[in-house]
Amino acid sequence: MLGLSLDTSVPLPAAYSPRYVEAAWYAWWEKEGFFKPEYQNQQPHRKPETFSLCIPPPNVTGSLHLGHALTVAIEDSLVRWRRMQGCQVLWVPGSDHAGIATQAVVERKLWKERGTLRQDLTRGEFLAEVWKWKEKKGDEIFGQLKALGASLDWDRVCFTMDPGFSAAVAEAFVRLHEDGLVYREQRLVNWSCALRSAISDVEVEIQQLRGRTVLPMPGCPAPVPFGLMFTFAYKVDGQEDEELPVATTRPETMLGDVAVAIHPDDPRFTHLHGKQLRHPFSGRLLAIITDPLVERDLGTGAVKVTPAHSHADYELGKHHGLPLVSVIGEDGAMTAECGDWLQGLNRFVAREKVVSALKERGLYRGMKDHAMALPLCSRSGDVVENLLKSQWFLRCEGMAQRALEAVESGHLKLTPEFHEKNWRTWLSNISDWCISRQLWWGHQIPAYQVSVSGSCDLGKDGSDALWVVGRTEAEARRKASGILKRPEEEVELVRDADVLDTWFSSALFPFAALGWPRKVGDLQDFYPNSLLETGSDLLFFWVARMVMLGEQLTGELPFSQVFLHSLVRDAHGRKMSKSLGNVVDPLDVIHGASLQDLQGRLRDGNLDLREAAIAMEGQRRDFPQGIPECGTDALRFALCCHRVQGDDISLDVATVLSSRQFCNKVWNAVRFTLGALGEGFAPQTPEEVCPSSPMDRWILSRLYHTAADCSQRFGEYELHLVTSTMHHFWLHNFCDVYLESVKPVLQSRDQSRILQTRQTLLSCADLGLRLLSPFMPYLTEELWQRLPKPNGDSAPSICVAGYPSAGKLAHWCRPAEEDDFLLAQEVVRAVRTLRVTYRLTRARPPVYLMCSEPVAHRVYEEYREPLQTLSLAGSLELCPSSKGAEPPVGWVRGRVNNHTEVYLDLQGLVDPQTELPRLASRKKKLEQQISALMAQTQASGYQENVSPRAQAECRQKITSLRTELAQLNQALESFSHMAAGLGTSPSAADE
Repeated sequence: MLGLSLDTSVPLPAAYSPRYVEAAWYAWWEKEGFFKPEYQNQQPHRKPETFSLCIPPPNVTGSLHLGHALTVAIEDSLVRWRRMQGCQVLWVPGSDHAGIATQAVVERKLWKERGTLRQDLTRGEFLAEVWKWKEKKGDEIFGQLKALGASLDWDRVCFTMDPGFSAAVAEAFVRLHEDGLVYREQRLVNWSCALRSAISDVEVEIQQLRGRTVLPMPGCPAPVPFGLMFTFAYKVDGQEDEELPVATTRPETMLGDVAVAIHPDDPRFTHLHGKQLRHPFSGRLLAIITDPLVERDLGTGAVKVTPAHSHADYELGKHHGLPLVSVIGEDGAMTAECGDWLQGLNRFVAREKVVSALKERGLYRGMKDHAMALPLCSRSGDVVENLLKSQWFLRCEGMAQRALEAVESGHLKLTPEFHEKNWRTWLSNISDWCISRQLWWGHQIPAYQVSVSGSCDLGKDGSDALWVVGRTEAEARRKASGILKRPEEEVELVRDADVLDTWFSSALFPFAALGWPRKVGDLQDFYPNSLLETGSDLLFFWVARMVMLGEQLTGELPFSQVFLHSLVRDAHGRKMSKSLGNVVDPLDVIHGASLQDLQGRLRDGNLDLREAAIAMEGQRRDFPQGIPECGTDALRFALCCHRVQGDDISLDVATVLSSRQFCNKVWNAVRFTLGALGEGFAPQTPEEVCPSSPMDRWILSRLYHTAADCSQRFGEYELHLVTSTMHHFWLHNFCDVYLESVKPVLQSRDQSRILQTRQTLLSCADLGLRLLSPFMPYLTEELWQRLPKPNGDSAPSICVAGYPSAGKLAHWCRPAEEDDFLLAQEVVRAVRTLRVTYRLTRARPPVYLMCSEPVAHRVYEEYREPLQTLSLAGSLELCPSSKGAEPPVGWVRGRVNNHTEVYLDLQGLVDPQTELPRLASRKKKLEQQISALMAQTQASGYQENVSPRAQAECRQKITSLRTELAQLNQALESFSHMAAGLGTSPSAADE
């Protein structure tokens, strides 16, 4: 099969098979170097412009899903279009090391296979296991990209942990530190106790709770209730009969309370100003502070202040000079600050114990349901804690301002433009970025804690510790020696064990993948000028970080345009999730997959038994027969058919199957063309064909407009309009009309007309395939290679052939003739409607065309031959209009427009006695349907309770049914006349 697919000398198979077509072309494209920007230097249609993209690097841990497939389909379509235009095109492949995800995968693997924890190994031993896993499994995603036809320059493939990339990450960190933008400080961070690491804001998912909700938590022995508000009282110091009640959703954090805040103007608490409260468990005195930010109507009006575990309380504590007391540790257990009775307990277990203790001391005042936003770690599902940690931070305000100015000035364009509002909102509210992660897999931070031989230990992880950064340890040692004024040999360094946030390195991808900071020339030649990414929550975080760091580190914007597309959902509009079983592997759509295979993968995956059961039921419901084989071209085309600049996409496999049927239509059209050309055909250059036949001129004019529309819409990133334009040309212009119309010509003896038709057929097939190629590279290559080429056409592949230029086809533009043929097509539609109404299948009745308009009459005369062919008429006669005349018995009439009518002779072709009862029954059903819909629209509350879209659909349905009813009444009248003329009773129509 592999060799056969490239052997275009064998006859084209009768039926389209994606497996046959997609077997071997990719390897040939890659081998020939078509995907390299340097290849364009050989092309006669080359341009000086460059077009470069970096692929949003997928996580090395995973496999592509349909969201990735959409990104690839869009990017590759644009890349292939620009390459065919003659631009020097570079599309850089790569993958992201995915610190948290990869470490978790390898840890699970070690536990499953050996019963070994990460902590049982040294850091070096564990990293060796990660690299071993990466070499074996980590490149699987590249195979998926190749299966999707992604025309990436694989010689420039980049992994974010490659030595060159790691050097770029270290360089970036050092430069940013030297610029004063990277600093170390003890601050509150988002902490995942399950991961034992800080996480970024975008890795925090907010779950909105309406009230009491029980959720399982990692490391907790039983599910935990959330969405509850607990109220308890603090006693005023020295006044046992005076108390101050506070409300909280997290009673366990009260061990870290250092104050209670009230509004200065709240009359309920004026008498407590300046007093203190006594903590019931620690005995600590808590100040009663006043602050105008306290909301008097929230809870009790008094707010417990826990600066070490709340961002809002942290700011309040700084303002009032309050101490910081950390009561929850990195592992989610209570710390020694809580006392022996709580130390070491899981925080949620401690919650119950604290509430019980408050009840025992008579301080508990009740509990009630409470709507709340619960922050969850997207990686582990654990509740995110705010913990006080010494971490590395990146100052973002200045960089964010420059990123804002880049969009406002037009230097950076966001497509579609409505994203500019989100861009402004996100960057205007940006905070400093915590870039430390407590992992082993990743870029170890190039920072060192300094001490001096023989002196007191300076190694504590506090703000007074001395830290230096360096590209190498030697550089760091030199810096420390200079700061301390001590010989280098006396300086002792301990490297920070933490790694950098994965997003820090992925934000460097556009320029680090091209060799920054060493290969400056390469960077300047192919600096990415576009980026495409899904409409996920991570979108602005990642893109903005790249823009900010790129401008800061290189002095240039890394992009001139960023194109942001929609999110792919399942056919029911749900976000794709492994636990729902609705995540679809693109390879399953391409190759097909049985339900048994789909279910087997779920059983072998990482879902727990409950989630797996739910997911398997979802698969059985959505894919009862499995997923049929659709092929790469059909999947790509179906994805790009959606409007990717608007709302999220709900993709149904049925849509992909429809695109496969379109592939089959194109296949058959080119197969017909090849048969029509025959042996020994000497082709002209497609753009040079100038036919005289009206149908040939019409189809080439349509081809010109198709090429013009495609180029315009490509440039506007309106890919759904490009696919729609091409679909219409191939299906409704070329296949359904032109090919059918020229069949009699090809069977005639007029050699001059036959040759002209053949040249037109070849032009349509050649240029039509080129227009389609960016979306369907495999199908178009297989078919285009088999077309005869004129002498001097040097393109070895359709993927480097010239994209049809509207400027070179302008001599085909004949808008007046297109308008004329639209008039002729009205006749064809009218005749075909009559054929359907009177159930004519193979019969070809005589057709008479009566026209009262001279201009229209001329058009019908010019297109007489294709009119007869496309109308499936036995003969076609043009007659002057005879207004008011009744058609003879056995003839039926149809109105084309206000000046033209068509007549069909049905004598001997239909039996009125058979048709009248059938039509009468159908009429009754139509009238009932219309009445029911009308009653629905007139019902009370219809306008208020039914969506505008549903109302519009209902109106459209009523209009369609009324049109069919009108045609039916005309048919009933015709059959009644026919029955009367034949001497039979038309009474069946009245029953």
